[in-house]
Amino acid sequence: MPRPSKRRSNDIIEVLFQFLTRFSGSFILILLLIMLASLTWEAWPAIKKFGLRFLISTEWDPVLGNFGALTTILGTLISTALAMLIAVPLAIGVAIFLTELAPQPLRPILGTAIELLAAIPSIIYGMWGLFTLAPVLSEYIQPWMTEHLGFIPLFDGPPMGVGMFTAGLVLSIMILPFMASVIRDCFLMTPQVLKESAYGLGATTWEVIKDVVLPYGKRGVIGGLFLGLGRALGETMAVTFVIGNAHELSWSLFDPANTIASTLANEFTEASDPIYLAALIELALVLFLITFVILGLAEWWLYSANAGGRKS
Repeated sequence: MPRPSKRRSNDIIEVLFQFLTRFSGSFILILLLIMLASLTWEAWPAIKKFGLRFLISTEWDPVLGNFGALTTILGTLISTALAMLIAVPLAIGVAIFLTELAPQPLRPILGTAIELLAAIPSIIYGMWGLFTLAPVLSEYIQPWMTEHLGFIPLFDGPPMGVGMFTAGLVLSIMILPFMASVIRDCFLMTPQVLKESAYGLGATTWEVIKDVVLPYGKRGVIGGLFLGLGRALGETMAVTFVIGNAHELSWSLFDPANTIASTLANEFTEASDPIYLAALIELALVLFLITFVILGLAEWWLYSANAGGRKS
């Protein structure tokens, strides 16, 4: 039997342990609530003045003090969707190649290269996009796309090099290493015995990937994709360099546009008027809510899919 003093000491340690773990678990929620309250408080003058019209108006006029977020909201969503459309198949392809098809000596080299790409600061991607990628796009790629695909409004426009298309392309290159690295690690967790059993039954490499590797790592793959989605939604400097920074709506992906993050980066230091500053903070609040809602829906979907899989 433990002595009473030692037992009391263990009880105190247990209480402290439970308190610290519960506090740590609730800290993120508390931090989110504090951020939400702070942004709402600072943005309240703009919320009170513009109301819901702020979300559907395309006007952004600091001189007259009229502000609307629709152009920046659409710019954020379209650039993110374009980046995901390009990066998702590439990330899955890179992960499959690294885990199943690449020669064994090359796998650690290519894996390290992917991780190094993920460590490059976003401003470097932005500078590379502006000084290297944009001239190539304006001189070779965009004229060819306009000539052959110009009947589609998305690809009809002057080949300026900067714009929504370039921003989506740079974003896709930025988030590709993050997603590919996470998906590769998920594929590596597939038990070797499952793959060897499939090969022993006569399955091809494609069938093993499709019927064994992908189903086993599905949850991790989707998690990796949503990690890239969250990074793309809030990216600032890389997009600011190449999107053109124009508060305009256009059907063409080649025209300059804007996102919430790039607007904040460009205009926050110039906002001397209180309403102007409040409108920018309301933009930050909108971006916070968009990110929270999209990632929350993703988590709910993952939970529902996992619960459905357990029931079946």
